[in-house]
Amino acid sequence: MQRDELIRSVREVLLSSGFRASLPIKVRSIAFDIAARRDQSLLLIKVLTNIDAFSKENAEDLKVLAEALGGSIMLIGERSGSGDLEQGIVYSRFDIPIVALSTIKDLLMEDEPPFIFAAPGGLYVRLDSDLLHQIREERGVSLGTLAEVAGVSRRTIQMYEAGMGAMIDAALRLEEFLGKQIVVPVDPLAFKPPAQEGKALDVSKYDDFSRNIYTMLTEMGLLVKPTEKCPFEALTVDRDLLILTGLGQDETKLADKAKMVADLSRITGKESVIFIERLRTRHSIEGTALIGRDELKKIHETERLRKMVNARSEVDARD
Repeated sequence: MQRDELIRSVREVLLSSGFRASLPIKVRSIAFDIAARRDQSLLLIKVLTNIDAFSKENAEDLKVLAEALGGSIMLIGERSGSGDLEQGIVYSRFDIPIVALSTIKDLLMEDEPPFIFAAPGGLYVRLDSDLLHQIREERGVSLGTLAEVAGVSRRTIQMYEAGMGAMIDAALRLEEFLGKQIVVPVDPLAFKPPAQEGKALDVSKYDDFSRNIYTMLTEMGLLVKPTEKCPFEALTVDRDLLILTGLGQDETKLADKAKMVADLSRITGKESVIFIERLRTRHSIEGTALIGRDELKKIHETERLRKMVNARSEVDARD
C-alpha cells in the first residue's frame, strides 16, 4: 500500500469510529499526518509504510506538540526492516507506540484491544499487578510457588507485582494456576509524553521576520515554542490560551497554510493565527486570524491579542 493510500485508510477508520479527523496534511517531512479528536481524546498520528524512517528527531517533535496540546501520539505503519507489523501487537520506538492499520481498526471499530507488546527480548503482556498481589496475599501463595509455576525467579514475580510486563507463556501459566484473568489490554492511544522543561527561546537562528515576531510575542509575556515540520511555525502559550502560530511571508502560499492551520485548530480546539508582513483587505482566511507585523507592534497585552484573534476568526466563520 502506498503511503498516501495508507493515510486515507487510517483517516477512514478514525471517521468511521466517531473521531473528527483533519484532512491529510500535504507538507513534506511533516511531524504528523493526521490530528483527530473524539470527545476529550486528541490524537496526533504519524503514518509511515516503513517505520524505520521514523527518526528520534521526529519523535521529539511529536512529544513537544502532544505535551502542549494535551494529546496522545502514535505511529501507524505496515512494516520494518525485519518484516511486516503483526496484527494485535503494539510495537514502540523512542517510547512512542506503533501499530499496524489492522490493529487500530480492531481497537476502534470492533472494540478488540491488543494484548501483546513487543520489547527487547521478545513479546510480552501486561499484568494487573494489583490483582496478582491481592490474589497471592489472599490465598497465602508464596513468591516461590508462583515463581516455580511461571518458570521465573522470585525477584521476577516481585517485579510483576510492581508493574513489569511478562513473557506470554509465563503469564498464561500464572492465569491457569490462579484461575483468574490477570492479563490486561495494551492501550496504544494512551501515551502522553511527560511535561518537558521549557527552554529559553534562541531567536538568533531565525530570519529577521520570524525573529521580530517571536521577540514581540515573548516581550508580551507569552511562551513561544517553535515547531519543526508542521503547518504552523510555533505554539504560543499563555495560561489556558494556546495559539497555533503561523508565519506568512510567502503570500502565494498563505491561503493553503491558513486552510491547514484552521483545520488543525478546529480539531485541537485551539486558536490559530498567522502573522504576516502587511495586512491588506482580509482579516482572516478559512477561520484563521491574520495579523500584520505593524499591528502586532501596537499590542502589548495578551488579552488584547486573544480578543483580536477571536474576533477575526469569528468574522470569517460567520461569512
